Amino acid sequence: MSVIVSFPGGGASKKLERVQSTYTVREISRQFGLSEHFIRRWTREGMVRAAEPDETGELRFDFHALTRFRRARELRSRGLSMRQIEAELNGQLNLFPERGGMLIPLPVRMSPFEEALILHEQNDPRAPAMYRRAIEEGECVADAYCNLGIMAYEKNNIPRAFDHFTRSLQHDARHFESHFNLGHIYFEAGDLRLARLHYDFAAAIEPCSAGAHFNLGLIDAMEGDTPAAIASLHRARRYATEEELVQIEETLAGLQKNDGPRTE
Repeated sequence: MSVIVSFPGGGASKKLERVQSTYTVREISRQFGLSEHFIRRWTREGMVRAAEPDETGELRFDFHALTRFRRARELRSRGLSMRQIEAELNGQLNLFPERGGMLIPLPVRMSPFEEALILHEQNDPRAPAMYRRAIEEGECVADAYCNLGIMAYEKNNIPRAFDHFTRSLQHDARHFESHFNLGHIYFEAGDLRLARLHYDFAAAIEPCSAGAHFNLGLIDAMEGDTPAAIASLHRARRYATEEELVQIEETLAGLQKNDGPRTE
């Protein structure tokens, strides 16, 4: 049995997962396992509404669009084909067909959760209060608790972070980000059994999460199951960005070196 003394980067993926105000096509593709071709086509055909492009003209999606992509992920997990998923998404749009006539644009006022997202990304100290207001009004409750957990974690208030992530899952048992983040907290605490449990949930909800597969590979290695660790890291490599690939390749090289030559 090989013993892994250390990992590149010092252990599990350090980046927690939070709900953002906007996402790029690439980020949506990574998080939901959808090809960029489908994302752009659904946007052109009106099945998913894009936010205003950024200063570079890059297509972006706000958190409202996440509900559509989460629905597509849920349907895919049930075994539906992309054609069936598109029919379902189109059906949801056509439940309330628009009547003819002129639409008068009205001033748009941000909801508490939208405002909290902007404040959070600007490191504004008013963000927690706005997340709590969103929770009180029943808006994106699981997402709001998740981001409050991120803020508590960043202040090293681990018990409060744990409480927020747990409350998030009480409102949405399939909340990917909260499962991933709880897995990270348990990993850092040395509770590999519960860390694996939440990373497994995260990987089941989002099979294309390189971070979930990478951290599962580290747990396999720490428990002495090198073949399982290598398999998990190969899955992580399949979905990784160029930046993530560096750590994955270094970890794989160390595992394969320690595993030694295999005999058939």
